[in-house]
Amino acid sequence: MWGWIVRIGIVAVIAGGAFLFRDRLSGNAGELKIGDCFDDPAGVEIVEDVQHHPCTESHTAEVVYVGKMEGTDEAYPSDPVVESWVDGYCVPAWSSYTGKNVFTDPILTLGWYQPSEEGWTNGDREVMCYAGRLDRAAMTSSVRVGP
Repeated sequence: MWGWIVRIGIVAVIAGGAFLFRDRLSGNAGELKIGDCFDDPAGVEIVEDVQHHPCTESHTAEVVYVGKMEGTDEAYPSDPVVESWVDGYCVPAWSSYTGKNVFTDPILTLGWYQPSEEGWTNGDREVMCYAGRLDRAAMTSSVRVGP
């Protein structure tokens, strides 16, 4: 009996710790949600994991939009197709989230993660868009406008 109680206690502590420290754990880039702050790994072609941070601590990116590209076509979308989707969905979300114009802001820029070719073939259509600084410097607050 005590063995089960100890096991349940260990699982509860691990689950509670993961919940409490989610903002400080490295995690799958595909699990990012709007408002999450993280470090964008520079120079990485395929991003799998990112380091999460509270937005009040040093970070280089903040999620402003998560959506799915449409289409069941197995052909991987070309850059112009993805960029058109980003213009239609991410740009308005970025502007609404930051209160700024992505095309004229001198400090912030828009970035995104899209599915890899392999992910696309396996049905992944999720695109995650984020705000970051043009100079890639760290931020220590959220870029979200207003309360």
